[in-house]
Amino acid sequence: MAHFGKLAIIGLGLIGSSIFHATRRGALADLTVGFDASEDVRRRARSIGFADTIADTLVDCVADADLVILCSPVGSYQQIAKDIAPHLKNGAILSDVGSVKGAVVKAVGPLVPKGVHFIPAHPIAGTEFSGPEAGFKTLFDGRWTILTPPPGTDEAAVMRLKSFWQDLGSQVDVMDSSHHDLVLAITSHLPHLIAYNIVGTAHDLEAVTEGEVIKYSASGFRDFTRIAASDPTMWRDIFLNNRDAVLEVLARFDADLSILKRAVEQGDGQTLFDAFTRTRAIRRAIVDLGQDSAAPNFGRDKR
Repeated sequence: MAHFGKLAIIGLGLIGSSIFHATRRGALADLTVGFDASEDVRRRARSIGFADTIADTLVDCVADADLVILCSPVGSYQQIAKDIAPHLKNGAILSDVGSVKGAVVKAVGPLVPKGVHFIPAHPIAGTEFSGPEAGFKTLFDGRWTILTPPPGTDEAAVMRLKSFWQDLGSQVDVMDSSHHDLVLAITSHLPHLIAYNIVGTAHDLEAVTEGEVIKYSASGFRDFTRIAASDPTMWRDIFLNNRDAVLEVLARFDADLSILKRAVEQGDGQTLFDAFTRTRAIRRAIVDLGQDSAAPNFGRDKR
């Protein structure tokens, strides 16, 4: 078990609040302190009580902390790092939960003081809900967290952070930040871009009313709306900070989509059948690995 004296979390949305809940479940820290730039979010977090203390300043949050985790939008990281750098404890671990890693390394890495271990991380877990009320202690159970330590990072610090995430319930992998960004561009970022676009197209389709879109939505469209309901600030920052990898996989997607479009135009049933058969195997593999459920409605609640 990785136990920390003081855990500080900056950003009290779904991920930050869930880390606090899971930390309390596992008794992984003596003291938990949170901060959010929004006074309203801090007030709501205090009323929920998932942290020992909700600080009113960044300095109070990170002072003497053994582990500091950035859980705010990726676009805010650089300024936060500048503000907290002089106040980070020697020997502390500074990490994050951003869905982009290369940009985080470039923006934050040069600002980290000597003696502080900078280890970017990305828990691949979430829901479409946001805010401090959205967190829950089992969010990370059975899910993957990826660590992307820069070259030369202290191995003992990496193992300590790995153990922490395992104690939160995650399975943990370690990889290079650029490889992470390419993998996540295809498994997460592109699907979100497609979802936002499809839901936007349905909203703007003049021949079909918004009421009909809502009333007659089939399960496929409903799942797209779930994805497209995700935090717009967070996803804006993700696409701006993982531009190259997203454009690379988007080009491949466009090429593959052209093949399917041509098959529909030409009535090429065999090409369509082969493509649909191949992709079913991916779904079965995801379920077999325990990353989703084969239950009706994918086992999700009705919220």
